[in-house]
Amino acid sequence: MTTITSDLTAADVTAADPNEWRSYDEFAAGIDTYRLGSISLEGTALGLTLEDGSTLTLSFGADSVRWSGTGALASDGELDDPYDAVRVRQDVVFVHLPLESREREAITVVYSESTHRGLVTRSEIAETAVEGEPQVGQTFWSAVTDGGTPSGEVPGPSRDLIGKRNLYRYSPHHLYEHVYISSERYAWQCVQGVQRGHGDMDMSTVWKFADGLYLFCFREFRIAVASVWLHDLGYQLMTTGIFLGINSDGEAEHSRAGGHIYPIGSVEYPDVQPV
Repeated sequence: MTTITSDLTAADVTAADPNEWRSYDEFAAGIDTYRLGSISLEGTALGLTLEDGSTLTLSFGADSVRWSGTGALASDGELDDPYDAVRVRQDVVFVHLPLESREREAITVVYSESTHRGLVTRSEIAETAVEGEPQVGQTFWSAVTDGGTPSGEVPGPSRDLIGKRNLYRYSPHHLYEHVYISSERYAWQCVQGVQRGHGDMDMSTVWKFADGLYLFCFREFRIAVASVWLHDLGYQLMTTGIFLGINSDGEAEHSRAGGHIYPIGSVEYPDVQPV
């Protein structure tokens, strides 16, 4: 059994000034310390057909991918972008494209090599901020891959996390608590780190990909940032994710994230359920 220590420093246990909200790049620094290791998909290719008929074709090199899309993901021919891939389970791969060919946009793909099911998320930073709305929006599609005949449950929206309360340890200096409030929102607070004492309730989306495997995404109100996470709530209790947001220089920035999950409680509603 692996023991994860917090390695506390004075900065970690000092509450952040409530009037000085941290920028995206400040809190994201080092948040991938405990992330699962990346893998290379060099020499492989993947084709996905989304639920609306759109397609996404990927051909992987050592650290870049040639890709093209139709329909909702239509591209102007074949594009070349960096990618990052993580094998979260023996048969499930998390692939992220922090796009350079399209400013302020990212594409994240989760796919199974055994069920040939997939899930595609597009994250986009709006050109202008609108008060009361997250500036980073997201769109989700279930998909099938060209690896074989699809089987099993189709990935889709899930209420399974409602009422759950987890801690997420991303590094010796990053500890966050999440409470999943409804099918539309979650609450968070920073327990340790530069945001210590800060917290909010933001928009969120949860899709079930497989047994114990959930896509969780949030879109913040106060700063322009959104995330895509794949929570493995089975035996592994690990999460793999990314951020897309606007940094302190006003530029779009992509970051990796990940770490350990510690379930610390749950509630059940006796009658009327949250939305």
